[in-house]
Amino acid sequence: MRVVGSIIARLGSNRLAYKNLMPFEGKPHWGLGIEKLREAKRVDEIVVSTECELIARVALDFGAAARARPVELALDDVPSIPVLQHLVRHYPCDVHVNFNINFPLCDPAVIEQPVELAALNGESLSRLDSAWAQTRACLENYGDPVSISAHNHEFEDVRAGKTDIHALENLLGTYRLKQSERRAELLDWIHPKMAQGEHSESR
Repeated sequence: MRVVGSIIARLGSNRLAYKNLMPFEGKPHWGLGIEKLREAKRVDEIVVSTECELIARVALDFGAAARARPVELALDDVPSIPVLQHLVRHYPCDVHVNFNINFPLCDPAVIEQPVELAALNGESLSRLDSAWAQTRACLENYGDPVSISAHNHEFEDVRAGKTDIHALENLLGTYRLKQSERRAELLDWIHPKMAQGEHSESR
């Protein structure tokens, strides 16, 4: 069974600009996501779908393939299914699994679960939306792309992590959670507005 793992996201973000290139643990979200897919034992090939050359070049640095996303699939209101269908047409596989890089604390083992479940049910989704897998036949014959049928085959795994990064406070909260054991080193004296990136006198 050939498995292609993907990461899909655009350069822009309505709530957190350049989110996908922001670092976590010293690596851009894209790079960290690629590494997690590489650690997932059932993934044979990793592909990044993007409309941005910068993100594509970052993906290449981390050893993933990069697929240019057509402009019509990079608009704000385009659902994920057409993007995944486009990707799989160029990277044939038996099962496709998408990793949501909004979950930087996700254990790679969580990515393996939907692959196994999709092979049995056609599709599977982590309850926190960290990993989503479909057979190629499921993707090719998907119904309403807005109505995600994978909700019928959801699973829950606490190893996915509790954070879903969409805004600055989510990213900051993820750092706080990850670094909780280093509380003594935290800079408690930083002004709250500075922590939110609003300090006007920063150098």
